[in-house]
Amino acid sequence: MTKHFLAASRGYLMDQYLPQIRIAVNAVPEADLWWHPVEGSNSIGNLILHIEGNARQWILGGVAGRADARDRDAEFAAHEGRSKASLLEQLGTTFMQIELALSSVQPAQLHDMRVIQGSHTTVFDAIFHVVEHVSMHTGQIIQLAKWRAPGAVRLYEATSTSFTPLWKPEPRES
Repeated sequence: MTKHFLAASRGYLMDQYLPQIRIAVNAVPEADLWWHPVEGSNSIGNLILHIEGNARQWILGGVAGRADARDRDAEFAAHEGRSKASLLEQLGTTFMQIELALSSVQPAQLHDMRVIQGSHTTVFDAIFHVVEHVSMHTGQIIQLAKWRAPGAVRLYEATSTSFTPLWKPEPRES
């Protein structure tokens, strides 16, 4: 079961969320990347910076023990800046590093304790946190993209009895 959890976590991040984020972001005009629907809300750009920073801190820093210098406040303070291509490249690079880190986690390590963002947590909980956190923000990115590019974001071919993703899984090292 624990091997399944680790494989499923990598699969959700790499084969579901990352491609969905890419589809949504690529559908939006560059000028809308930093659009905020209301004061105090996040743009697609903010959400990508936040997903990347959080996942890097929790998995690469917390689980894998790598040095990390995250500036969480800057993820939300940005109102302009990097291009879609730059943000997606950074996110893709970080997710590839995360996949490699998760592929080296042994099932027995899932109970190991870590301190991440000042909180004591297990490796299992840290991984679960990142998967659910990326899921939530992926949905927000998709919604923002649908608002800014109506009809341009299609993720599935769906009928009343089935659905088929309209993307291919990310190419990965074995």
